[in-house]
Amino acid sequence: MSINYIETEDLRRMEGKDGLILQGCGGELQEWLDGINEMFTEAGILKNGAEFQDISSFEYDGLTCLLYPFEGVDLDIGKLAVWRLQTHENFGGTWLSDFVPNRLGGFIGEPEKPDCALIGQDGNIFNLVGIAARTLREHGLTDQAKEMKDRVFASGSYGEALCIIGEYVNITDTEQEQRASLRQQLKGTKTAEPSARPKPEKQQER
Repeated sequence: MSINYIETEDLRRMEGKDGLILQGCGGELQEWLDGINEMFTEAGILKNGAEFQDISSFEYDGLTCLLYPFEGVDLDIGKLAVWRLQTHENFGGTWLSDFVPNRLGGFIGEPEKPDCALIGQDGNIFNLVGIAARTLREHGLTDQAKEMKDRVFASGSYGEALCIIGEYVNITDTEQEQRASLRQQLKGTKTAEPSARPKPEKQQER
């Protein structure tokens, strides 16, 4: 069992997921994890021996809040909904899917991967990761650039390193722009009309 410390922006990137958020969780956080597991087991909310293994802690409006994610946990959602309503005054319980739109301005998608012309470049992994990192920084993705480099240099093979780079950028061909430019030039160039052949002059009769 573990407790992860996150920022509210991390919650905004959890679109498609859900969980129970408890607000104003003072004291030892491990006691909140153990206590909720015990309480929900006794109430029949947690089923078949299931329990929350990993929860997340974050600060909001001066309060310590805990997120209990539903993913991978066998729950009786109906009983949990009743418990949440009955205990809201004490625990401030709400759903992640309600908390983010109502308190944080809604979910945000993952940033789009920028195009990065790596095909045709020197295939040395240090060269490739340098180009990809520079592309990410140019698109304002400095944290992703550092994360990518750390993962690449901790990878176990060249192929794995390339796959990691591909998670952060769209790997494109260095010749694509040249080919596009050539096509544009051809499209804009009008074919010259063939010059008319001069008519042979009539030979004068002698």
